[in-house]
Amino acid sequence: MLEIIVLRLLTMVTCKETRAAIIALHKNGFTGKDIVATKIVPKSTIYRIIKNLKERGSILVKKASERPRKSSKCQDGLLKRIQLRDRSATSAELAQEWQQAGVSASAHTVRRRLLEDGLVSRRAAKKSFLSKKKHQGQIDLLQKVWRMDC
Repeated sequence: MLEIIVLRLLTMVTCKETRAAIIALHKNGFTGKDIVATKIVPKSTIYRIIKNLKERGSILVKKASERPRKSSKCQDGLLKRIQLRDRSATSAELAQEWQQAGVSASAHTVRRRLLEDGLVSRRAAKKSFLSKKKHQGQIDLLQKVWRMDC
């Protein structure tokens, strides 16, 4: 029977299935040494899986705890609105303004949040602003060309 189970284990792909197979062997009365002899996974892995089953009653891997975010989605939206209102503001200035709204975050965090929202930091291109006289000259030229076409 051990050989049949081992053949099934060799074809399995996911870790969850491997863990379940090791537990099935253990529940069928096979010792840790018998399971190690199948050479499915290292000995330490087999004993750890069996130990976790006895302690927690489950073979699932515990979810790792994550560091909590400094800001909520609502606060991220506020930051985006602040940035869109003044596109030339630096991340340090945005961090100060965001801090006044109640979120204490660094300029680096501000940059990351804006990147998550799809706002990349780019300097606006310099534009040549036309004086009123030059603007009127362009309009006159375009009207002249348009009249010639008609």
